[in-house]
Amino acid sequence: MHVLADDAGAVYTGVPVGPIEQAARARRFGWFYFAEHMVRQLRSYIVSVLFYDLGQVFLYLVAMGLALGALVDANTESVDGVNYLMFVAPALVVSGAVTTAAGEMTYPVMGGFKWHRLYFGPAAAPLTGGQIAVGHHLVTMVRLVVQSLFALGLLGLFGALASGWSWLLVPIATLTGMAFGAPLQAYAATLKDEGFQFSAIQRFVVMPMFLFAGTFFPLTNMPGYLQWIGWISPIWHGTELSRAATYGHEVESWRFAVHLVVLVGLAAVGLVLACRVYRRRLSE
Repeated sequence: MHVLADDAGAVYTGVPVGPIEQAARARRFGWFYFAEHMVRQLRSYIVSVLFYDLGQVFLYLVAMGLALGALVDANTESVDGVNYLMFVAPALVVSGAVTTAAGEMTYPVMGGFKWHRLYFGPAAAPLTGGQIAVGHHLVTMVRLVVQSLFALGLLGLFGALASGWSWLLVPIATLTGMAFGAPLQAYAATLKDEGFQFSAIQRFVVMPMFLFAGTFFPLTNMPGYLQWIGWISPIWHGTELSRAATYGHEVESWRFAVHLVVLVGLAAVGLVLACRVYRRRLSE
């Protein structure tokens, strides 16, 4: 387990921190230690991670924003008062964050318990299961921030930003990814064997949210009996906020509050449940 910078400095000066103090610091900063450990492991396959995280955003924006957008703009005046690229781009960034969170909070979580057993070494130290859960979640958040920053830069190059508040797309996309990823992390931690659960989540949860949460057209254009898919989807709540930030999409004050409460509530409750499940599983 790695030590903080002041610990290392003490070692170099010949006055190392004692084991009791090291254990006390691990109990306080265990979430940071585990996140650092995951980041160090991530370096061995960082190229693959960057290619996946950044490549999917680039391809979605080019295919759906530029290519499809050119066809839509040629046949309609505007969508929500703006060109199609400006309309769909923030939704694609939010959807990409949710997709990344879904990938990170399924098989890697099970791997930490079953295949690689990455969680059990730190759990044998003074780290708690809750700290391990938070550390894993923190690394995923960092990935979402980097991915969203890259997407924000692309949107600027493509001319798809029309507001001084466009930078809020980064925290909005990250929060949306957390709102879906945290409950999924808690659920994945309960599974001891993987059958069809994760593939079913991708096919019957992530994909319907992506298609029916107002990503490619206003949610109100859908039949009423399908709009509920958007209402319960973190992607729709994040998309509404991201469009308000990037081009001034109108969102009433009470709806704005609802979007934030839903996203923050899902992220907070999910993380609390994940910490609880991790503590139980790692103490068995």
